[in-house]
Amino acid sequence: MIELTENKLIIRRPDIHQHAVCEVDFQRTLRIPDDNQSYPLPPGLGRFPLEHVEDHADRLPSQWRKHGGVLLPMYQAEALWVNFNLPKHPDAIVDSYPFALKIATGKVNAVSGKLWSEIPESDPQDYVVLPSQQWLDGYCVQKGLIRQFVSMPLGSEFTAEEQITGEAVYGGIQIIAYPMKREWYEKLEQEAKQSRIDSDDFCVEFMAEAQCVGLGLAAGGLMRQEIYEDEYGIDAWDTTNPSRCFVHILNSEQWKSSTGKSMPTTPLSASDYTDAGLPWFEVDSGDTPNLEGSEILRELDSVATKEIKFGKKVLAENKPLKPSNVFLCTSNRVIDGAW
Repeated sequence: MIELTENKLIIRRPDIHQHAVCEVDFQRTLRIPDDNQSYPLPPGLGRFPLEHVEDHADRLPSQWRKHGGVLLPMYQAEALWVNFNLPKHPDAIVDSYPFALKIATGKVNAVSGKLWSEIPESDPQDYVVLPSQQWLDGYCVQKGLIRQFVSMPLGSEFTAEEQITGEAVYGGIQIIAYPMKREWYEKLEQEAKQSRIDSDDFCVEFMAEAQCVGLGLAAGGLMRQEIYEDEYGIDAWDTTNPSRCFVHILNSEQWKSSTGKSMPTTPLSASDYTDAGLPWFEVDSGDTPNLEGSEILRELDSVATKEIKFGKKVLAENKPLKPSNVFLCTSNRVIDGAW
């Protein structure tokens, strides 16, 4: 079951386990410069609003009504990142119930670069694992590097979908969620119980359609972000009944005409943010193994590269930056030092 609450998609799988809950939302953010320099993580500037398709069905194309799901508004050349959260159940022994999520744009996998399939694959790994992966900002192009998700009109030849498939058919974002198998989670619980004793002793699919002239996502600037290897293994995930939901990405005109609501304020520029001395972020993941990146996605032209090839100016601002206020994010573990 998937619910839309406070602009979050909440995936509940009580058929697997009462603790199997996963939350997904979409964060507005700075579009980093697309200049082939690598940048730290930009901040989240609040959730994008989401609306049920059914609430506005009479003003939407028939294909969108058929697919159902939710609507999300973006300006052209705006950036986003996908935020993941696993809430802790009050009675849980383990901090959270693990999930595996496959993420694609225009049915092109954002981790592997391969075309969409509903079954997770391990060679190469084409999914992210929660709670290790707390967010995803873009396409996994190289070990420790992604290219930021940036919205562009379908049919413009900028999107990752068009570059890899040669067509503008789907657009949008696709996510599908697989909870951990119950028996695997119960094993984690037993291990956690034993650890406490020893201590005392000393998965959603989203999609928008090109024929409705929606938005797709293209590859933006380079960002330092690791995509972690699956520490549990492919057999840990329950693939029998994954959770899916379509998300249609609308431009400002479509959003207003379909929902009758105003767009969010225009996003802050990365240069204004940096000039104000506000923080950027780096993540200290320690020795956690991470993926090498996709050779397919590595060949994508970024938005700025396409600008040059097409002789079109689509990025309002793309000046290089030197963020000086970079905040190091460490793990949530509490370290027992020398007393």
